[in-house]
Amino acid sequence: MKLKSILNQIIKDTFVKAGIEAKPISVSEASKPEFGDYQFNGAMALSKKLGKTPREIASQIIANIGDTELISKTEIAGPGFINIWLDSKWVASRLDEMRLDDRLLIEKNTTPMTTVVDYSSPNMAKQMHVGHLRSTIIGDTLVRLFDFLGDEVILQNHIGDWGTQFGMLIAYMESSGEDTYSSLGDLEQFYKDAKIKFDSDSDFANTAREYVVRLQSGDDYCLKLWQQFIGVSLTHCEDIYAELGVLLGRNDVRAESSYNECLPAIAKELKAKGIATESDGALCVFVDGSDTPLIVQKGDGGFLYATTDLAAIKYRARELEAQRISYVVDARQSGHFKQLFDVAKRAGFVNKSVILEHVSFGMMLDKSGRPFKTRDGGTVKLANLLDEAVARAKQMIEERGTQKPEDIDEVAHTIGIGAVKYAELSVNRQSNYIFDWNKILSFDGNTSLYLQYAYARIQSILRSHGTKLEGKILLIDELEVRLGVMLLKIEDVLRSASRESMPHYVTSYLYELSTLFMKFYEHNPILKNNVDPKIRDSRLLLADLTAKTIRQGLDILGIKVLDKL
Repeated sequence: MKLKSILNQIIKDTFVKAGIEAKPISVSEASKPEFGDYQFNGAMALSKKLGKTPREIASQIIANIGDTELISKTEIAGPGFINIWLDSKWVASRLDEMRLDDRLLIEKNTTPMTTVVDYSSPNMAKQMHVGHLRSTIIGDTLVRLFDFLGDEVILQNHIGDWGTQFGMLIAYMESSGEDTYSSLGDLEQFYKDAKIKFDSDSDFANTAREYVVRLQSGDDYCLKLWQQFIGVSLTHCEDIYAELGVLLGRNDVRAESSYNECLPAIAKELKAKGIATESDGALCVFVDGSDTPLIVQKGDGGFLYATTDLAAIKYRARELEAQRISYVVDARQSGHFKQLFDVAKRAGFVNKSVILEHVSFGMMLDKSGRPFKTRDGGTVKLANLLDEAVARAKQMIEERGTQKPEDIDEVAHTIGIGAVKYAELSVNRQSNYIFDWNKILSFDGNTSLYLQYAYARIQSILRSHGTKLEGKILLIDELEVRLGVMLLKIEDVLRSASRESMPHYVTSYLYELSTLFMKFYEHNPILKNNVDPKIRDSRLLLADLTAKTIRQGLDILGIKVLDKL
């Protein structure tokens, strides 16, 4: 239910009745319960134009609201703010509809948008590390969110599979006689050894470069080895994706090599349109506001990843017919994407109506505020981090002693993986964040475990009740009304999160909802013998609807719930 849209329309109608020219109208959520449920602050902006005080304009708006079942009360506060209270009977009626609807009254977009989400982008011939975590988790959540709201979502895993590192690997395996490997870890060690040799041995470096040329020219021997490298790398990625429960699969991979044949045409088109010019032997595009150009082709004829990105954006806009393209890449690439989007628009690779967005994110830091590393300063492997998350969750569950022995492993996995994912999503993605095991695996605070516990607590209440839920929702006291209004807000939250690509809007909402429910549960007895049956049934229905809302929100985040904790 789009509560804000409904309220905006009511305010807009009052403008028409009052003869005031309608402007973009937007109500906001009240900052405190004593200020109502929503506020409208637009009267002040009209004061000078209409020659009236904001309070006079606010009075005129309120006078023209008339009778509506949605609003029970309005008042003018301060210089001209309008505080709005929703009618509790209207809210209760909508909640009864909401609990019977599988989608919680959340509508699908009437005009679905074809949306490409580019995320994860692991390195080939290397194990995934913590640096891939944020892109993978944030991207997957956006995919789930866009899809839930009705958009046609296309997943794209843009992997770098077409560079010097593969020539280095082939040359190393040939020179060292190491032609077999049992795991990606072995292959990664080969690459490290090859890099040392590449930097210290010019003959080896020249050989590696020759192998790159042979590979890109279609040499059978090189292609066979290359395909093996990519195969074992993607198998590792798929294992990580399965552990995390993300949606990416091998069919979503669109590697750099797939655009190789398009690159000469990209350079030619940019040059023909006068967008790219030669500078110091290289083909460059100069972008306003940037000190360095976007290099499309090197002086030796080679292409760079910027050229591949231009080919990819053209493919997505023209072949996939994308109307929105979201790149979930860390903030350090913001300059590159600003140039990329500028060039793509100027070249006509995408229509002006296509939304191009860099979904940037900050760094994952340790408790000292430094980049997250191993004790010896190495990069933390993602598989090791996830294993530790499950192990820590398992120890905690065993100490609590609330689970059957046969359920502990599954519960530990749900808690551990959920904790890691929620830690990524619960902060503004543009900020750096501190990764602290004690914090993310806490029952207190804005954590997945807190939400999972709230859900499990409700399931325990419903099990204790034992019989089918009946009756209607009655919102009697202030806490019940506040909880009811909060439940109705979920669609507005999801749409804001989708519009701005901000998953933490969802986590903040779920935390606020769960905290409000806990307060409601503490002050409003449900199963005590002295509770009126109608009130008991109403509170049970509120609890059940809260659980369904938590579960739906966590599902969009890719996190599972537990019936018992």
